[in-house]
This record gives sequence, C-alpha cells and structure tokens, in this order.
Amino acid sequence: MERVALVTGGARGIGLGISEALAREGYVLAVCGTRSAEAAAPQLEALQQCGGEVCYIQADVSLAADRSRLLEAVRARFGALHVLVNNAGVAPQVRADLLDASEESFERVMRINLQGPYFLTQAVARWMVEQRRVDAAFCGCIVNIGSVSAEVASVLRGEYCVAKAGVTMMTRLFASRLGQEGVTVYEVRPGIIRSDMTGPVQDKYDALIADSDLLIQKRWGEPEDVGRAVASLARGDFPYSTGQIVHVDGGLSVQRL
Repeated sequence: MERVALVTGGARGIGLGISEALAREGYVLAVCGTRSAEAAAPQLEALQQCGGEVCYIQADVSLAADRSRLLEAVRARFGALHVLVNNAGVAPQVRADLLDASEESFERVMRINLQGPYFLTQAVARWMVEQRRVDAAFCGCIVNIGSVSAEVASVLRGEYCVAKAGVTMMTRLFASRLGQEGVTVYEVRPGIIRSDMTGPVQDKYDALIADSDLLIQKRWGEPEDVGRAVASLARGDFPYSTGQIVHVDGGLSVQRL
C-alpha cells in the first residue's frame, strides 16, 4: 500500500523542500496552502517530476471548517494518512517592538502557527488511531516544524517566539498521548533557512553568517536540509526517539565559549 503524507504549506519555502524530499521517497502527497491551485501550479508541477501523485487542496489551517474540509478531501482521495507535517506558518506582518506589538498580530500568529496545527493534529491523531485499530501493522508519524525562535528570544517578533515555543510542548503532548498507538511525533527545529519568510532580512543574515560566529557551519540553511530531516523521520529511521527535537541549524543552537 502506498504511504500518504499531508504537508501543510507544502508548496513554497521550507514546505516545498519537505514535499520534494517526501516525493522522492515515494510518498503520495497531499499538499495544502492558502494560494489557489493555479498560483501554486509551477511548484506542483516540479513536485510531480520528483515522482508520485500530488494532490493540492486550498485550505487555511487556522480555520476549523478548512481543516475539516482538508481531511475530508484527503480521506476521499486516498483513504489513508500515514504522515502529517505541520509546516504552515507565518511571521508577524510587522516586526514590532515587544512594547508596541498588537493583540491583533498576536492572535493572527497564534491561530496560524499554533492553534491551527494543534487542532489539525488532534483530528489527524484520531484518524491514525482509527487506522491502527483496523490494521495493527499501521504506523503513523507526525512532524511539527518548529523554530530556533522557540528558545532564542527576538523582541521584534515576540508573538512568533511564543507560538513556536508552544509547538515544542505540543510535540511532547501528542508524543506522550500517541506513544502506545503506533504513532511517533517529532519536532524539526530549523535555524536560518533561505525562504520567502527570511527574504526581507536576507542582508542582515548574510552579514551575520559571513562576519560573526553565529553559526558553526557558515552558510544559509536550505529548504532541502529540512526536507532531508523530515524524510528520515517519516521513513522510521528513529522509532525510539518520539517526542524529540531535531535541530537543523548549522550549529546555531550549540552553546559555545
């Protein structure tokens, strides 16, 4: 039976790198995003060239109705789901000082980056448990894409840091609940990754990477770096490491003197 993976935000940036890695592993892909299928067509065509079937569903994971519609579409199309990658996320629209940031920005970031993934994972977990009870050989995997911002404070985007810290606990909670249900849960925690999200601050990080000791490996991370980590977890290479964090950050998180 073909294995099915759902990647939220899987047609751009880090998500596209993840989708490409899973497609090369032979997964059937369900990819969701807020853009229309027409707008995402170039990326979807590239994914299809990686191999395997690709289904695109336009959905906003912050909306309960869209989450339900998304899973209904995956169930109708494929009848099963083996891997969920919670990748969809946004940065604050304005990088405001902590003393000036608005409640509207906080609520937007939390809905998209934490509340949406939390309740999508709840619904997927129920489905995976259901599949396990029908087929004792079923194994599921949930990968949450976190951020070094879960631990590294940035006072110009506090709402993003708080949301990503929540993703870390979300990972631990679902790993604890699903450990006896044949479902592993991980957090992949990227550092400075080249994507549309980091585009507006590229010059800043170009200088930091080149002229400081911020990173041990002095280069930008690429979406495919994250994709390789996710594919390894989805493949089952670390079955005894559920609930753990996999850092993909070029040594950014390593404490040094």
